[in-house]
Amino acid sequence: MSVSETAEKIKSMEIRGAGRIARAAAEALRDHALSLRTGDLPVFSVEMEKAADTLVATRPTAVSLPNAVHIVMTGLEQAKDTEDARSGLVRRAEGFIRSSRSAVENIARFGARHIRDGDTILTHCNSEVALGCIIEAHRSGKDIEVFATEVRPRNQGHITIRTLNDAGIKTNFIVDSAVRSFIHDIDLVIVGADAVTVNGAVVNKIGTAQVAHTAKEARVNVIVAAETYKFAPRTVIGDLIRIEERSPDEVLPAAIAKTLPNVTVRNPAFDVTPAEYIDLIVTEAGAIPPQMAYVIIREYLGWGIEEFQKSLDLNHHPEG
Repeated sequence: MSVSETAEKIKSMEIRGAGRIARAAAEALRDHALSLRTGDLPVFSVEMEKAADTLVATRPTAVSLPNAVHIVMTGLEQAKDTEDARSGLVRRAEGFIRSSRSAVENIARFGARHIRDGDTILTHCNSEVALGCIIEAHRSGKDIEVFATEVRPRNQGHITIRTLNDAGIKTNFIVDSAVRSFIHDIDLVIVGADAVTVNGAVVNKIGTAQVAHTAKEARVNVIVAAETYKFAPRTVIGDLIRIEERSPDEVLPAAIAKTLPNVTVRNPAFDVTPAEYIDLIVTEAGAIPPQMAYVIIREYLGWGIEEFQKSLDLNHHPEG
């Protein structure tokens, strides 16, 4: 699939889910590198940078996307020639794709350990890794039941209940606003993440913060399942994760909106769940309290405070 086709499918949410988006971007960069026939290294590098920028611009909130692109593109400037650049990029892309898939499997195993036999679990949105934890617990013989939300306005919950149904898991399907009505039937909340900040706050599908707040009030533990590449390095220096606001048409058809000139439709795709509402973040590196998010950024993404300080100095005091 071409870079432009992949970008459009990510933007339109035909490709959805932070992990799937990241892998799709890596695959697109790999295929683009293989398709470029130029032997000129500067031209090759410029074309790859354009492709990377196109992909990163599609979904501003999903940190997995720029992290994946960064991993694949890092080292391009050290290449000796075009073939060296091409082979290195392809190697990094395929390595990222393998590690991403492996991460999903490892998180499923780690997360399933925190699910007890007899638990009733609530999940929100359609997280590959959160569902992996639930399905792995079921496969291990634990008797579990799930409540899954509808996830308005894109209805990702329909995908979730199909996955759970096909896995043979007893599932209850509820509208988002019914969470409080059922929270006392819930033993554990498991959700995914689109981004994790340095202070352990989690950016995820809109409605997650309300679910976590309700769970906190009811003393129900909240577990976030997230690959390490969903942690947001630049939050170390105070950068904020921009919350994507999608088309009003997803909420209210344009034909109806035109008849309501005094109504503005707001459609944020994500919200921020504070760290104090989260009990545990399960990654492929193990389970951590949210307060340890910086360790993941430093140890597994390779960013230390020194690198960020250099970045700040360059931005504030550009040469020339």
